[in-house]
Amino acid sequence: MHIAFLTPEYPHKKTGKAAGIGSYIKNLATSLSFNQIKVSVFVYGQDKNEEFLDGTINIYKIQQQKHSFLSWYFNKKNIQKRVNKIIVAKNIAIIEAPDWTGITAFIKFKCPLIIRLHGSDTYFCHLENRKQKQKNFWFEKLALKRADYIVSVSEFTSHLTKKLFGIKKEIEVIHNGIDTTSFSPSKNNEIPNTILYFGAVIRKKGVLELASILNKVVEVSPTVKPIILGKDVIDSFEKVSTKQLLLRRLSDKVKMNIVFKEEIPYKDVKHEIEKASVVVLPSFAEAFPMTWLEAMAMEKALVTSNIGWVNELMIHNKTGFICNPTKHDEFAGYIVDLLNNEEKRNEFGKNARKRIEDHFSQEVIVEKNIKYFKNVIHSK
Repeated sequence: MHIAFLTPEYPHKKTGKAAGIGSYIKNLATSLSFNQIKVSVFVYGQDKNEEFLDGTINIYKIQQQKHSFLSWYFNKKNIQKRVNKIIVAKNIAIIEAPDWTGITAFIKFKCPLIIRLHGSDTYFCHLENRKQKQKNFWFEKLALKRADYIVSVSEFTSHLTKKLFGIKKEIEVIHNGIDTTSFSPSKNNEIPNTILYFGAVIRKKGVLELASILNKVVEVSPTVKPIILGKDVIDSFEKVSTKQLLLRRLSDKVKMNIVFKEEIPYKDVKHEIEKASVVVLPSFAEAFPMTWLEAMAMEKALVTSNIGWVNELMIHNKTGFICNPTKHDEFAGYIVDLLNNEEKRNEFGKNARKRIEDHFSQEVIVEKNIKYFKNVIHSK
């Protein structure tokens, strides 16, 4: 069996930095390869065409072409030509692509296409109450309509995507998984009174609400050290740096201790998680976020939002606290409670790790994916 993935990102020095989709593909591809399944990854939007191995995984970079007219169309056709050539040559059985911006619209592959719902632009615009480019909606709708199969990373994402696009076909749900060996607990490097947020510095992930929350936390715990780890993004509403918007909202007391860290290599993320006393993830818009899985696998006590996908992963007052990020006093209270209670932090952390091991470890999730891929192949 030979499985391929088409993606805009993959965490490797030759392909550039990656976020959740790239991390998901890296984790799943590695596990599939470990199970004696051939894996190829096509990364589009690259600086040049190139082929190389990442361990046993075949990586194919596809160069972004420049055209004076209908550039999006000719780039799709270039992807189609390059990928189909390798599908035939390497006998690839299935190719999987994400729903984001409908990359597979106007592309016909020479093997069945699975679209995995990580959260489309339409999906996130709906959750953020943000205006969407009409082109993105139609590309995503066309891509989903023409997909042979659809699988989702959460029940919430499946239901909402069906509603937004009027999808009638069945959608399988297979949650994201995490390598619990790589992301394992270590208390040796924990720094007292440290709060970690990690992920893109962007409105949809609740970072602007986090400003008001931190202002309240520092009034009770003045020595707290917040760390914001992630890429600064231009705000879609105010068209300025989200980091600057966050700084404007922070009190002088918080500004004295807060530390901003830009993106770091994926392999180094766990070292930053190790240092945290409490991890805060107040997001408004996710599908089934890898950051949450990583922190839970490392036995960290979390305070998170309570929206949509959350109830498929977190258990309130057992794996951490969940709360609407707009309720600043309540959210801050949960953070302070955990900062002041090492026993509860440890209890929540162990419960979080156990939940990941039982339901979302890569071993559990890869078995579900292999079974799903085999069913797709046998139904051809």
